[in-house]
Amino acid sequence: MKKLALHWKIIIGMVLGILFGFAMNSIGADGRLFVSNWIAPFGTIFINLLKLIAVPLILASLIKGISDLKDISKIKSMGLRTILIYVGTTLIAIIIGLSIVNIIKPGAGMSQDTIENIKLKYENDAGVTDKLAKASAQNDAGPLQALVDIFPSNIFTALGEAKMLQVIFFALFVGICLLLIPEKKAKPLIKFFDSLNEVVMKMVDLIMLFAPYAVFALMANVIIAFDDTEILIKLLAYAGCVVLGLALMIGFYLILIKVYTKKSPLWFLKEISPAQLLAFSTSSSAATLPVTMERVEEHLGVDKEVSGFVLPVGATVNMDGTSLYQGIAAVFIMQVIWPEGLTFTNQLVIIATALLASIGSAAVPSAGMVMLVIVLESIGFPAELLPIGLALIFAVDRPLDMCRTVVNVTGDATVSMMVAKSLDKLHEPKPKEWDDNYEAVK
Repeated sequence: MKKLALHWKIIIGMVLGILFGFAMNSIGADGRLFVSNWIAPFGTIFINLLKLIAVPLILASLIKGISDLKDISKIKSMGLRTILIYVGTTLIAIIIGLSIVNIIKPGAGMSQDTIENIKLKYENDAGVTDKLAKASAQNDAGPLQALVDIFPSNIFTALGEAKMLQVIFFALFVGICLLLIPEKKAKPLIKFFDSLNEVVMKMVDLIMLFAPYAVFALMANVIIAFDDTEILIKLLAYAGCVVLGLALMIGFYLILIKVYTKKSPLWFLKEISPAQLLAFSTSSSAATLPVTMERVEEHLGVDKEVSGFVLPVGATVNMDGTSLYQGIAAVFIMQVIWPEGLTFTNQLVIIATALLASIGSAAVPSAGMVMLVIVLESIGFPAELLPIGLALIFAVDRPLDMCRTVVNVTGDATVSMMVAKSLDKLHEPKPKEWDDNYEAVK
């Protein structure tokens, strides 16, 4: 009998998790407590395992990939292409978002009663105040703090705290230095990182055996968090604009895959779908990164030296879905409570700020809302209205965060294929299974 494909197993786990979450919600507080205490921890364990291997995978694959290039000029070429494509797709995402929200105007018809209800429920919510505090701390930093943060003072601290840009910088530094020393002396270290990369990729295969069950737990936990469906329904127009924009962005990626890489869009979606489904479940492109790398290398046919550079950089600086969301959310909030701020100049500022903010946006759940505060402050949004503005969209932020993370991960995979194609580093996929060597050692 043909084995059920991984993406179907994950989809089944996701659907069952949603149904189970609704069932527990219908029971009441006891049902939600059961999910929190006995189901959700399995999802947390799964995310922890993915985060556990993300840093060693980036370190090993990037150092090995750079050293395999044999030519420092290729690093400059690959880096420049990667950044330019990422900036281009992010700009398109922001423009798509602003176009949709200006045409549909989801905030124009919201009643004052609805605004007051949302304000009372969420304005003083711990989540809203936390996002405001984080945004304030980021604004208080100097203009070059983002540049300073790239360079680690202690690599072990950077590795332990999973500071991705610092880990990427260190890996690039080591890889370049390996090219600059005699091959005979570099070979032992290159072999070590090559072996480490193989081990970590095998870890990904083993962890993914648990994915359908983990997704069940994650989705059940997400569903029990939505206890106010009335407000969710009232925000449906805004949420619909974001989802429409994200769907158009996915369509744009598929056009790029078809036109530039000459690959089938349906084949691309099938092969990357496990990473997309995990991105949806975890709301974290960083946690999904090991799976994205495994799918891109083994199932899409991108060489390790390309995926090892493009994907870790993308997980940190490429936030197309988040940027699109920021554009829509900023204009929606202005349509509701600050319509006088809806000028053409302000929308140009939103494009520029959202682009820059996406580069510094952390690859973790709800980081986009922190960046949204910075975007709003850049256009002179009244400070006293910021808590109300965040409260307006807070109720639907988590499900939209799940959707925009799918776009972020899909964008990373698309760009990695485009860069690989431009460098002639796109080959026939060679998928590996967790038990490839099992017969030899059992």
